[in-house]
Amino acid sequence: MKILMSIKPEYSKKIFSGEKRFEFRKAIFKNKDIKTVVVYSTLPDGKILGEFDIEQVVVSSPKKVWELTKDFAGIDSEFFFEYFSGRNVAYAIEIKKTRLYKQPKLAKDIEGFVAPQSFKYIS
Repeated sequence: MKILMSIKPEYSKKIFSGEKRFEFRKAIFKNKDIKTVVVYSTLPDGKILGEFDIEQVVVSSPKKVWELTKDFAGIDSEFFFEYFSGRNVAYAIEIKKTRLYKQPKLAKDIEGFVAPQSFKYIS
């Protein structure tokens, strides 16, 4: 099973370049069968760029998650701790393998497409 995840363009580019190997979230999908994330690069891109396989989901305190992921976070510590401010739990989706589509799909060309706030399940 897959999910479609909205990711800002600066981070989606880092994911597909290999610079960012973790995608951080305040909340995560409940379904444990999710193995693949389809990446919707938000506006101004507005494109479905590709997908990545999930190695694992790291779940712990923000401090512990940062220590485990900081070398390949693709963001700095200031942004990370601001993002998780007031939270006791942080989620880091570890990216295993990426697949950049040869022809990204423009969201505006997909009938009925609505960008998810965070993610949505897809088949």
